Amino acid sequence: MTGLSVRLPRWSARRLLPGLAPILCLLGLFAATPAAAVPSFAAQTGRPCEACHVGGLGPQLTPFGRQFKLHGYTARAVSFNVPFAAFVESSYTHTQKSQEPAPASSFGQNDFLAIDQISLFLAGGVGTHFGAFIQNTYDGVAKTFAWDNLDVRAVTPAHIGGADMVLGISLNNNPTVQDVFNTLPTWGFPYTTSSLAPSPAAAPIIGNLGQTTIGLTAYAWINSSLYAEFGGYRSPGAGFLTHAGADPFSPGKIDGEAPYARLAYNKSLGDKNFELGAFWLNANLFPGRDQSTGFTDHYTDLGLDGSYQYFAPNKDVFTVNARYIHERQALDASRALGLASEPVDDLNDFRIDASYYWRGKIGASAQVFDTWGSRDALLYAGNRIVRPDSSGVTLQLDATPFGDGKSALGQRFNLRVGVQYTAYFRFNGESANFDGFGRNAADNNTLRVFTWIYY
Repeated sequence: MTGLSVRLPRWSARRLLPGLAPILCLLGLFAATPAAAVPSFAAQTGRPCEACHVGGLGPQLTPFGRQFKLHGYTARAVSFNVPFAAFVESSYTHTQKSQEPAPASSFGQNDFLAIDQISLFLAGGVGTHFGAFIQNTYDGVAKTFAWDNLDVRAVTPAHIGGADMVLGISLNNNPTVQDVFNTLPTWGFPYTTSSLAPSPAAAPIIGNLGQTTIGLTAYAWINSSLYAEFGGYRSPGAGFLTHAGADPFSPGKIDGEAPYARLAYNKSLGDKNFELGAFWLNANLFPGRDQSTGFTDHYTDLGLDGSYQYFAPNKDVFTVNARYIHERQALDASRALGLASEPVDDLNDFRIDASYYWRGKIGASAQVFDTWGSRDALLYAGNRIVRPDSSGVTLQLDATPFGDGKSALGQRFNLRVGVQYTAYFRFNGESANFDGFGRNAADNNTLRVFTWIYY
């Protein structure tokens, strides 16, 4: 296409989002759409899961998988396919020392066998300009249903000023769920976890707004190299979130809109792919939706990320993903409510992971993570030294025998089995006696054996 000038409609997020949110929730509840690696995408494209996903199962994307997502999930090799899919995730979880109290009702204090989640999807494109990824999940630990990841897209190709572009709009419910690089919180390693496993209390707000917000972002993918995105997020009403199965009070209600921006440069050099990027989120929150003080908590998240992928001719794949987030917290509302003691707090989070997949079927992964920040006697009152610091390493071995689509049950069937171990050097501030009651960071070391079954 040459000489095409594209003008996107001047939609008002303030007017559009509240009206669409109930419609999308109903759509999600009755017709789910896939998010990470779902068999309906494989059926639509005629490609096996390994074409889009490193290791033959998501969510880690290959360059082809990134292009598919950026083009609005619209590429297809068949005229029609059934756009439904499902997966079941189950696991056995053991912590080095039993948890007191038990992490969930109807479970003991250790050695947990659980169906972690069952998800239903409806995934794919409609024509050449529209596609969606909507996931709905049954939580086998909490015994609840909820809307999960949502990404509905409108896209168009364009040729502007000599540059080939894809221009798109994403309506989604989780900042970074629309991103195509496996460096940001939503799709970052580890790709599977359990709510029965202990986890540090502190994390940047950008990774804690999933399913409690609705956002509209516009992006440009220029010459398959430069990615630029900007948009904003709002909080739906408490009643809507309750009916959607989300907690309307955690972390709180956004005052107005929270702007989000993303910039990334991607380069493919034969069998190698590189990415460097930055991202930003600015949010004013009423904690717990409490507006009685007249103040908000102000969060500014600024992050840097990068990735490297190498695809060998024999299907061996080596990847590295990394990100750093600095968060500045001006907690005026929390201070007025007696939830924080410092006027300004800082939180930092760094993660780097590497994986190697032999023939695209057997994988070994490792991640080093470190979260640290300033002292706050009220915000971190449950930590003995009132700091958020946590660090450790996660190791994983897994096998995905049918990522090439050659299962006896057909192309739609896929399976991953794996074992994962997380060791903590610090947990909620300290390595020893972090809670003041004798529990050490290493007591939370977690062994997890898991299965994913997709169809």
